[in-house]
Amino acid sequence: MILKIGLTGGLGSGKSTIAKIFEVLGIPVYYADTEAKRIMNDDPQLKAEIRKHFGDEAYIENQLNRPYLSSIVFNNRDKLALLNSIVHPATIRDSKEWINKQITPYAIKEAALIFESGSQESLDYVIGVSAPAHLRIERAMQRDQLSREQVQQRMSKQIEEVIKMHLCDFVIYNDEVKPVIPQVLELHKKLSALSKK
Repeated sequence: MILKIGLTGGLGSGKSTIAKIFEVLGIPVYYADTEAKRIMNDDPQLKAEIRKHFGDEAYIENQLNRPYLSSIVFNNRDKLALLNSIVHPATIRDSKEWINKQITPYAIKEAALIFESGSQESLDYVIGVSAPAHLRIERAMQRDQLSREQVQQRMSKQIEEVIKMHLCDFVIYNDEVKPVIPQVLELHKKLSALSKK
């Protein structure tokens, strides 16, 4: 039986970097953010729901009007919660179907909001990627060309790092002190063994 593994961490923690290392080891990774964007364009049921709640302007020539939607949800908690309540179930459904098609000992779902979306319910284990706040802020500022304030505002919308890591079954430290590759290799060995039980 294939193990379903979650991989999560706060903004700028380096989740994607860790996911790429697992991919090098031959483990398939489902990138929830990328797939959510695809589903928002491809899933007729989801598109109808988004149009119903956010208006026809949510799509231009059948493609998601990202700037329009962002302008609505970015500073409105209720609208963001509404959008998430529509998109998360569709992404969870899609990731389950994807994982069930894999033939490796385990497969990974990489997502920032595993606990926030409730998708940990359908996973066997969750790996957290931890990094100190100052590093996460620097990384996110460089990667996304954002100001410190913008990064901090985005971070404030996620579960606090300490709480998130406490909820995880395994933690990888991406703090630029402890090398990450040996940590990933160790975990790969553990998960491969657990999949045989």
